[in-house]
Amino acid sequence: MSSSVNTNVGAMVALQNLNATSSDLMATQTRISTGLKVANAKDDGAAYAIAQTQRATVSSLDAVKDSLSRGTSVVDVAMSAGSSVSDMLTQLKEKALAASDTSLDTTSRAALNSDFTSIRDQITKTLSNATFNGINLVDGSKANITALANADGSGKITVSGQDMSLGGSIVSLSAAAGFTTATSAAALLTTIDTSISNVSSALASLGTSSKALDNHLSFVGKLQDSIQAGIGNLVDADMAKESAKLQSLQTKQQLGVQALSIANQSTGTVLSLFR
Repeated sequence: MSSSVNTNVGAMVALQNLNATSSDLMATQTRISTGLKVANAKDDGAAYAIAQTQRATVSSLDAVKDSLSRGTSVVDVAMSAGSSVSDMLTQLKEKALAASDTSLDTTSRAALNSDFTSIRDQITKTLSNATFNGINLVDGSKANITALANADGSGKITVSGQDMSLGGSIVSLSAAAGFTTATSAAALLTTIDTSISNVSSALASLGTSSKALDNHLSFVGKLQDSIQAGIGNLVDADMAKESAKLQSLQTKQQLGVQALSIANQSTGTVLSLFR
């Protein structure tokens, strides 16, 4: 084997190995510090592209959840108003039934009518205030609302409005309803009974819609968790594995430094030939 002071092959090989070890060590340290094995497209272009697409989906699903939450709030407010209307209709029936008693004197019937009209007018006030985020599903101002159902906006969940306004298809009792005689009071009972039944059906419809929104909101949350888990499988680093690799590379780096030092000293032996 020839000896040369111009070209130290051993040192060159040792340096190449040391540089490779240092590069691997830097990559491992990056994985440990970021927690990612694929931090950018340079690490793994295909995995990074897939992960970015799925991250966009997860972000979009946040908007879906917000939309569903707003829809749920609108429907819940409408249901609260509808329940109040149902209770007030029951009170109206009680007043009308009491006034239909032929043995009742005129003064008492007038007092009952005063209570009747006050409760009747309160129905309109309740409905007009059943608004959330500017949307009212029970006063006839909104036919329906839609909430986002998927990340690309192509799917929607529609909730139909329930117009409970006085004189409408649900509450057929007119806004001017009242009584002055036992006969006129008795005539209101059928209308009130029909209205109570219709309001119950409308509340059942709203309840079904609210449940559908709640169920889909829960599903979207689980879907997000599943997608995030999938992203983690693609790009997250195995910290136990990387920790073990770090120890190995640090040891290898130290050995590489020593090997380079020995290779650099080898040319010094040439001097002994000239002594």
